[in-house]
Amino acid sequence: MERRAEAPPPQGLDFTVENVEKVLSSGGSSMSMGTFAGNLPRDCQQEEQSSELVLLGVDASPESSLVKALHQLYYDPNIENKNLAQKWLMQAQVSPQAWHFSWLLLHMDKVPEIQYFGASALHIKISRYWNDIPADQYESLKSQLFTHITRFASGSKIVLTRLCVALASLALSMMPEAWPCAVADMVRMFQAEDSNVDGRARCLALLELLTVLPEEFQTSRLPQYRKGQVRSVLAQECGSVFPLLEQLLQQQDSPGFIKQKVLKCFSSWVQLEIPLMDCENLIQAAFTSLQDPELFDTAVEAVVNAISQPDAQRYVNTLLKLIPPVLGLQEQLRQAVQSGDMETSHGICRIAVALGENHSRALLDQVEHWQSFLALVNMIMFCTGIPGHYPVNETTSSLTLTFWYTLQDDILSFEPDKQAVYQQVYRPVYFQLVDVLLHKAQFPSDEEYGFWSSDEKEQFRIYRVDISDTLMYVYEMLGAELLSSLYDKLGRLLTNTEQPSTWQHTEALLYGFQSIAETIDVNYSDVVPGLIGLIPRISISNVQLADTVMFTIGSLSEWLADHPVMINNVLPLVLQALGNPELSISSVSTLKKICRECKYDLPPYAANIVAVSQEVLMKQIHKTSQCMWLMQALGFLLSALQVEEILKNLHSLITPYIQQLEKLADETPNPSNKLAIIHILGLLSNLFTTLDISHHDDDHESTEVKKLPVQQGPNPVVVVLQQVFQLIQKVLSKWLNDAQVVESVCAIFEKSVKTLLDDFAPMVPQLCEMLGQMYSTIPQVSAIELTRQLVHIFAHEPAHFPPIKALFLLVTSVTLTLFQQGPRDHPDIVDSFMQLLAQALKRKPDLFLCSNLDVKAVFQCGVLSLKFPEAPTVKASCGFFTELLPRCGEIAPVGQVVHENGKALLQAVLEGIGGQASRSLMDHFAEILFALNKHCFNLLSIWIKEAMQQDGFPSARVTPEQKENFSQQILRERVNKRRVKEMVKEFTLLCRGLHGTEYTADY
Repeated sequence: MERRAEAPPPQGLDFTVENVEKVLSSGGSSMSMGTFAGNLPRDCQQEEQSSELVLLGVDASPESSLVKALHQLYYDPNIENKNLAQKWLMQAQVSPQAWHFSWLLLHMDKVPEIQYFGASALHIKISRYWNDIPADQYESLKSQLFTHITRFASGSKIVLTRLCVALASLALSMMPEAWPCAVADMVRMFQAEDSNVDGRARCLALLELLTVLPEEFQTSRLPQYRKGQVRSVLAQECGSVFPLLEQLLQQQDSPGFIKQKVLKCFSSWVQLEIPLMDCENLIQAAFTSLQDPELFDTAVEAVVNAISQPDAQRYVNTLLKLIPPVLGLQEQLRQAVQSGDMETSHGICRIAVALGENHSRALLDQVEHWQSFLALVNMIMFCTGIPGHYPVNETTSSLTLTFWYTLQDDILSFEPDKQAVYQQVYRPVYFQLVDVLLHKAQFPSDEEYGFWSSDEKEQFRIYRVDISDTLMYVYEMLGAELLSSLYDKLGRLLTNTEQPSTWQHTEALLYGFQSIAETIDVNYSDVVPGLIGLIPRISISNVQLADTVMFTIGSLSEWLADHPVMINNVLPLVLQALGNPELSISSVSTLKKICRECKYDLPPYAANIVAVSQEVLMKQIHKTSQCMWLMQALGFLLSALQVEEILKNLHSLITPYIQQLEKLADETPNPSNKLAIIHILGLLSNLFTTLDISHHDDDHESTEVKKLPVQQGPNPVVVVLQQVFQLIQKVLSKWLNDAQVVESVCAIFEKSVKTLLDDFAPMVPQLCEMLGQMYSTIPQVSAIELTRQLVHIFAHEPAHFPPIKALFLLVTSVTLTLFQQGPRDHPDIVDSFMQLLAQALKRKPDLFLCSNLDVKAVFQCGVLSLKFPEAPTVKASCGFFTELLPRCGEIAPVGQVVHENGKALLQAVLEGIGGQASRSLMDHFAEILFALNKHCFNLLSIWIKEAMQQDGFPSARVTPEQKENFSQQILRERVNKRRVKEMVKEFTLLCRGLHGTEYTADY
C-alpha cells in the first residue's frame, strides 16, 4: 500500500525566511478564514484568545513562528535546532490554534511546504481530536474540505493527498449516522460540473479521495465496535465506487494515468473484504490491463490483492472463473522469460501463486475441475523452474516455494480414500518438483560465480536453504522412494563414463540427499550403504562440491554409528579436508558429528585423528570457533579410550598450549597476549566440555552395549587441571582486572564440573579457595556462576561442605559490602547472587544456619533487588524469595527475619504490581504472594491490610473497594497458584489504568 499520511514535503523550493514571510503576509489580515475557521469550536475559541505560540523564546504571531520553525526544520544545519523545530511544530499541530492557522496556510499563494503543513495539521486535529468538534460544525468543516480539495485538484499533489486524507478521516468519524451516504456524496460532488476546475483534474482528485479512504480506515483509531460498523458501511458503499471505476477503465479515451489511479483505487477497496463476486468485473478488467506495460505493475497489485482476501475462498464459482484468465497469461509469461523481462515474469508468477496458494483446498475440492487446477499447478511449476540462476538472472522462483507446502498439506489433510486419488495425480508432480528444485539449486559455472557480488552469493545460499527445507517437507509425501530416486540418479551420474557430468549436477544431487538426511531418520534406508560407497568415487575438484560432500557425510553420522564398518570409507576424506581452510566449517563440524555419534568405534582411528587435528591446530588453519569445535570433537573421541591412552593423547595435544601459556603468563599484559590467553583457555574449556569417561551424556540404547567399564582412579581431566592449576593462578594474578580473562578461566572449571559431576570432587577445595581469592579482589559474575555450580553439585556432600560453606559465606559477605557501596552499577552481579542464594536454599538450606551469615542483610538486599529496573534481576530476586519463604518454619534465622522484615517485602511486591515493574514480571510477584500466604498467613493478613490503607498505594488509580477486594481474594486462595497469578494480572491492569482496554486484550 502506498504510504501517504507521512510523506515529507518536497525540498528545493525557495524557502527563505524573507520569501515565506512575504508570501504569508500577502494573504494578510484581510484573508477570510472561511466558514469553519470563523466558527471555531467553542473551547478552541477561548483557548485561542488567551494563548500565543512562542518559538525559541521570541514572542511572535503564529504564522511568523511557523515560518521560522519550518525554515529551521528543513534548512538549519544544526541537528539540535532541527529537533527543536520539529518538536515545536508537532505541538503546534495539536494546539487549539491549529484550527485557525491551518486554513491560512492553505491559501493558494503559499508555497507547498507551508500548504502541506496546514493540511497535515487539519488531518491530525480531525483524526485525533474528533470529540472536540461540536456536531453543528460537521457540515461546515466538510464543505470547507471539499472546497479546498477542488482548488488543489490542479495544484500540489502532496497537499491534495493530505487534504483527501483529512476528508477521509472526517467521513469515517461521521458515518453512518451523521453522514449516511458519504461515498456516494463524494462521487456526486466531484461529478458535478464546475467550470473553474478541469474535468480530468476533478476525476483525479476524486480517485485520490476514494483511494485514501480505505487506507485511512485501515490505520484509523476508531474503537473496535465502530470499526466493524464502518467496515460494513464501506463494503455496501462499493456500489457507488465500482461502477465508476469500471466505466473509467472501459472508456477508450481514458488516459493511462487515469486507468492507473483506477486500478490503485480498486486495489485499496478490495482490502475491505468486499465479496469476490462483486469484484469480478474489475478483476477481469485488471487482467485486460496486464497487456498494457504502463499499467502492468498496478494491475498485478490489484489482482493479487483481490485474490488474496481471506474471505475470497467462499466464492468458489468466481475462483473457478479466474483460472482461465490466469492460464491465459502463460504465453505472455513465456515471452517475458525469453526476452529476460524479469518484472513481467515476476508479476504473472505472483498472480498464479496468489490463486493457488490461497485457495488450493477450495479448488482441490472441485473434483470435476481437477484438470484446470492441475494446469494451474503446472503453470506454477514453470515459475519454480524458470530459467536462470537466482537471484542474478531471475527472482521469481522463490515466490512459489510456499505454494508447494500448502498444496501438500491440503492433499494430506483429506480422508484416506480421497487422499489416495489425489496422491495418484500429484505424486508425479512432486517428483518433477524435486528435479526442478535440484536443478535450481545448482551452482553456476565457476567463471560466472566469480562475478557474483557477496550479497548475491548470500541470497543464493539462503535460497538453497529454502530449497533444502522444501525437499525435506516433500519427503513426507514421497517417502523412501524419493531417496531411491536420488541414489539412482547419482549412481548413473558417477558411473557414466561416456558422458562425464558437471560437478554442479553431482553437488545438487548430494545436496538433496543431505537435505533429507539431516532431519529425517534414514537409518533404515536401503540406499545409504550404496551412497557411502559412491562418495569416495566422487572427483572433488571444487570447494562447493567438497563442502556438500562433507555435510552429507555429517548428516549420515548416526547411520555410521549403526554401521561402523563403513566409517573407513569416509573418514579419510574428512581428515584430508581438515587441512583445507576453505572447508573449515564443513570438515570440522562433520568430524565433530562423527566423533560424537561413533566414538566407541573410533579407537582404531584415534591416533590418526589426533595427529591430523593437532597438525591443523598448530598451523592455525581454522578460525577460533572452528578450533573450539575441533577440541570438542577430540573430547568426544578421547572419552572412549582407556585412561592411559587418554592421558598420553592429552599430553601430546595440550603440552604445546601449556608451554605457550607459561610464556604468556610471564609477559606484561597487553591486548595481543590477552587474545592468545583467551584462545588457549577456550581450547581447554571446549576439550573438557566433551571429555567424559563416565559417559554421563550417553542416553541412547544403541551405545549401551559398547560402553567401556567405568574407569578406576583419578579422572584424566582432573589430572590435567591439577597440573595446570598453579599456572592458571599465575595468569589470574596478572589479569584479575580483566573480566574476559576471568570469565575464560571460570569457563574451564564450570564446563569441567558440568561434564564430570562427582568426578570433579578432588578439585573442589583448591578451586573454592581460588574463587574466594578472585571474588574478594574483584567481584565478577563468572565467579558467582561457578560458585553456584559447585553449590548445586557438591554442597549436599559432607566431605565437601566445609570449603563450599566457606566460599558461600565469603561471596555473600563481599556482595553485601557491594550493596552498601551502591549495587545499581552491577545488576548482573545482583542477578547472579540472587540465583546463588536460591540455589543454596534448594540444595543445602543449612547454609542459612551459619552464624556468620547475616540473614537479615541478605533479606534486605533481596527486597532492594526487587526494585531494580532490569527484569532478569527482579526475576532472580523473586526466585530467591520463593525459595526462602517456605523455609520460615525449619530455619529459625529465616523465620525471625521474615517476621521482622516481611512487611517491607510485601510493600516492594505491591509497588511492583502497582506499576513500578514490567507487566511481564507479574507471575513472579504472584509466586511471592502465594508463598507468603501459604507460609506466613497470619502475618500477611495484617501486613496487607496496613499496606492497602495508605492513600494512593500501590496506585492512585485503584479505589479502596478494589484494594480490599484484591486483598481478600489473595488471602482466600492458598491452594491454586494459577488463580493467584490471574488475580495479580487483573489487579495490575487496574493499577495501570489499562483494565478493559484493547491494549490488554491478549494479556
